Amino acid sequence: MKKNLLLAIVGCGGLLLSANTAKAQEAVVVEESVVTEVPVECKTNYSTSWKDNWYIQAGAGMMVPYVDHYNVAGHAKRHITAIYNVGVGHWFSPYLGVRATGFFGKLHTDWGHYNKATMFNGNVDLQWDMLNSLCGPKADRAFSIIPYVGLGVAYTHGFRGDLAMIPTDGGRKLKTKEVTLPVAAGLQLRLRLCDYVDFFAEARANFYGDNFDNVSSGKPIESTLMVYGGLSFNLGKRNYKAYNPCEYVDYINSLNNQVNDLRGALATTSAALAAAEAQLPCPEVQAPAPAAAPLLATVRFKINSAVITDEEAVNVYNVAQWMKANPEAKVYVQGYADKDTGTAAYNMELSQRRGQSVVDALVNQYGIDPSRLTIQANGSDVQPYETNDWNRIVIFTQP
Repeated sequence: MKKNLLLAIVGCGGLLLSANTAKAQEAVVVEESVVTEVPVECKTNYSTSWKDNWYIQAGAGMMVPYVDHYNVAGHAKRHITAIYNVGVGHWFSPYLGVRATGFFGKLHTDWGHYNKATMFNGNVDLQWDMLNSLCGPKADRAFSIIPYVGLGVAYTHGFRGDLAMIPTDGGRKLKTKEVTLPVAAGLQLRLRLCDYVDFFAEARANFYGDNFDNVSSGKPIESTLMVYGGLSFNLGKRNYKAYNPCEYVDYINSLNNQVNDLRGALATTSAALAAAEAQLPCPEVQAPAPAAAPLLATVRFKINSAVITDEEAVNVYNVAQWMKANPEAKVYVQGYADKDTGTAAYNMELSQRRGQSVVDALVNQYGIDPSRLTIQANGSDVQPYETNDWNRIVIFTQP
């Protein structure tokens, strides 16, 4: 009897345990995932391909040497000579570039008597576009200030006289050439003549070792001052690609706002449908005239651009369809520009171009009567949004 009772208790426990296990297997636990924003620096970055933004230059000017002097009567302390320059360079960003440049000219000095030599000087310079760095990148800037520093090699030959003698097996031999490694610093002013040609004027100081003029005496550092000008030929227009990660974030937020608006409209429609169903049978309903519904569409632009992107073309299409459904409606096309980029006058012209670009698309692609469209250029004086980048936009309104 006790044995049967014990077996019954064990059997009931097993049934309860299996029932709880089955219930636990049927329960589904849903864990909500929390999506957090990834911090993004809202800064426009610029880049360029190594194939773009090359140039060559050619020019001429004058050179003054600052070297050791031992004058004789009637000789000048400084001798000004002509120099000629050629170079090739590449801007690998709106702010920095590198240039290989060479100079050819005559070196005239005095050390007891008048002496001449021929100089070849090759340098590699690191250039900095000051206005692009301080005022913002602009590929077609009319005037640029470009400081630079450089390293190079100078070969000077053809010295005459007894300035430097070197020992040989047979006595002493005149040294007629020198090789030095100069460092340089200078400033270039560049004036844009057209898309492919710039005029430049440049002042350059080269610093050499003491043997530059074939005389090792006096000050340990010798130098030359060069002033020259010429033409720079761009191999293709200067062009930089701009990228701001926040542009896509703003676009996604804009889409989210449109989704929320549609959800609100859907909720309102559902409530109206429920109220109508409550009044069944429905009375005869007269078809209302097409309503001038509020325009929700906008067209956003990239920085310093009036080109409608593929992503924004759908909004132009939606406005065109709405205007076709409301043939009597007229629309204001209001263009804006963000205030943190460009001057007020430039932004006013940019907002006009943005509005004109949208109007051209509505008229030429969708056959909208241009008399129904009015462009209002607001520039950057009016900012409809607190977020600066959102104001690169065209907004549709009704009179």
